[in-house]
Amino acid sequence: MAIPRETVEQILQAAHIEEVVGEFVTLKKRGSNLWGNCPFHNEKTPSFSVNPARNIFKCFGCGKAGDSAKFLMEHEHFSYPEALRYLAKKYNIKIEEREQTAEEIMQQSIREKMFNINEFANKYFVDTLWNTDEGKTIGLQYFRERGYLNPIIEKFQLGYSPAKWDAFTTYAKQNGYSDELLEQIGLSLKGNKGLYDRYHGRVMFPIHNLTGRVIGFGGRILVNDPEKKSPKYQNSPESEIYDKKQTLYGIYFAKNAIARQDECILVEGYFDVLRMHQIGIENVVASSGTSLTMEQIRLVKRYTKNITMLYDGDSAGIHAALRGTDMILGEGMNVRIVVLPPEHDPDTFGKDFSVEYVSNYLKENAKDFIRFKTELLLKDAENDPIKRGQVIRDIVETISVIPDSIFRITYVKECSRLLDMPEQTLTNELNKILRAKLKKTLGIEDNVVVPVPETNATTQNQDETVEDQLPAGYYQERELVKLLLMYGKEMIVDERINESGERILEQVSVAQFIIDDLKNDGFVFTNAVNQKIFNIFDHAIDEGIIPDDSFFVSNEDETIAERAADLLSSPYKLDQWEKYGIFVKQEQDVLKATVLSSIYRYKDLIIEARRKAVEEELKTAADPDDQLILLKRKKDLDDIRMQINKELGIVIAK
Repeated sequence: MAIPRETVEQILQAAHIEEVVGEFVTLKKRGSNLWGNCPFHNEKTPSFSVNPARNIFKCFGCGKAGDSAKFLMEHEHFSYPEALRYLAKKYNIKIEEREQTAEEIMQQSIREKMFNINEFANKYFVDTLWNTDEGKTIGLQYFRERGYLNPIIEKFQLGYSPAKWDAFTTYAKQNGYSDELLEQIGLSLKGNKGLYDRYHGRVMFPIHNLTGRVIGFGGRILVNDPEKKSPKYQNSPESEIYDKKQTLYGIYFAKNAIARQDECILVEGYFDVLRMHQIGIENVVASSGTSLTMEQIRLVKRYTKNITMLYDGDSAGIHAALRGTDMILGEGMNVRIVVLPPEHDPDTFGKDFSVEYVSNYLKENAKDFIRFKTELLLKDAENDPIKRGQVIRDIVETISVIPDSIFRITYVKECSRLLDMPEQTLTNELNKILRAKLKKTLGIEDNVVVPVPETNATTQNQDETVEDQLPAGYYQERELVKLLLMYGKEMIVDERINESGERILEQVSVAQFIIDDLKNDGFVFTNAVNQKIFNIFDHAIDEGIIPDDSFFVSNEDETIAERAADLLSSPYKLDQWEKYGIFVKQEQDVLKATVLSSIYRYKDLIIEARRKAVEEELKTAADPDDQLILLKRKKDLDDIRMQINKELGIVIAK
């Protein structure tokens, strides 16, 4: 079912931004806004603002902004529907969701059935662990022998599947679940005598998605059968709701700690995660024995750009630390590596030492990937010059995946020092790799020369500044959109001369004044998001109903919502100045003058840009007729600019 638009509006109007944010952030009133330390990045001085009047938040440090739903999506990592349902529950709003299409119902029905049967199975395995003789004497005893306490067993909802081959399957069928669904979700397998339990005789690890719903299971065998050669771990097959490439074990329990500490510790297995959580280190997830995937890396990136890879101290563990590193770097993330002593894995290390010792060990032994990889590969190469050459190419290849050129420069310098090799030699090799990658991307033959900006400080200084690359009228265009959002419904007096030459005064909205003026002169915003907002106002004027700012802040188009929240927020705090007799002149006080000034300044910059373009054309125009046309166009633009400057002078004089 989908939530109707009118219900969405009711939810967002009922939700008080200061109450929603206040559950997660300590806010203090300063002026008309509330301020606190931003929950999305580390800061000592509060730059996170909540505006109750406009029902929005804005951080002037990291730039995040939006309404109550957007805050929950960012902070709790909800989907938009999940955020709306959370708010509806908080403010006691009943959601009557619209009917979906037959295709949507069928697809949702399959997914919901899968979620439901997984939840059913999870409760069964947990109940079996705690409330049956077999579960307590075998499953629970196993966890306790490994040193796991009740709170961590309960937190991760660990369970036990009975040794009888079809115990769960029989129970599920008795409760109305079909053979087809049991086999489809992977809880049961089909044999010669019918369905049987995939996980019989195993302790169970439910796998949760970001919102805490069970999407799959991992099961560890307790009694090895030499004849059957059963794998130690058995995991759910992929399904409509479980894609192992996009799943990290423990992410539901770790996400808040990862965001709060701005670091994710990556381990290999279920028990590694459990142990770290038990000793109080909660920003830990596991790839569950599979090779790290791009989807998993991007999942972590939603919470932090910093990954620490924690691996076993044996040779396999050390070399495993290198797998996936290039993918992490390619996403613009920072990666460090910690290798444990040879006799330990994260589970045993956390069991044998205190949390203070483990935390200090992680801090003191975390190595940047360049240093780690260089030292490891050079050790393998020893004094073999051929192997040493391969090591250098391998390391430079890794540096080449880093998207940020400044970081590439930094790592080249570090690598030069570690390898005792000239920096320019490494830079040349790096640029050769970058050119080859660019040719491959563009489908260009090897013998074609492709210029690639060299990775050195000299060429970096030759880059254009951001200011130079902005289109004409960029800031004035933003100012006009801000005026539309803030004062679009406000009325001002428009003065015009009718066909009889009479002077007429009439009240019009700010939105109509701006829209009509720009449309009459054929101006179009260069920024696509700004033009979207312009078009919404244009259509609304025709309909006779001008939307207020909340319509844009809560817009379904995320680009519009972000732009509105950004423009409607102000970093300036007026802390009760009126109380001391200091009165600040607001834009409302001189609204028409402000609107006119913004329009004229915007037009002036656009016309000037067009005039310069004509001048450039004149330099290359050879045909006399073309020259005359261009000169006429230039004169017309000059006349327009003179008129605009005259108007600007009048506005400024007021």
